[in-house]
Amino acid sequence: MQDNKNVIGVVLNIKDMVSYQPGSVVSRTVIDKSVGTVTLFAFDSGQGLSEHTAPFDALVQVVDGTADITIAGTVHTVREGEMIIMPANKPHALKANPRFKMLLIMIRQT
Repeated sequence: MQDNKNVIGVVLNIKDMVSYQPGSVVSRTVIDKSVGTVTLFAFDSGQGLSEHTAPFDALVQVVDGTADITIAGTVHTVREGEMIIMPANKPHALKANPRFKMLLIMIRQT
């Protein structure tokens, strides 16, 4: 795969930009600017992110598979082609069900 500075203006298949690795969470930063970030993740079966908070709203777009995303104690099952917004300062966690890829978009307040 090309590095990020060489993908600008190139049509890419989002599912192919990050690969599953056994027992792991893999990430690839696509954009990292002062105003926000765009990051791709691949979560193998059973993998996830433990409960945490973030100071900014975050949009999760599931691009492959299914995830259980918990926001403030409520579990949401999010499937390929669906998205959910995780609000700033609310505890949230993610878990592969059984595995999934997601695009995480965070927009920072200015």
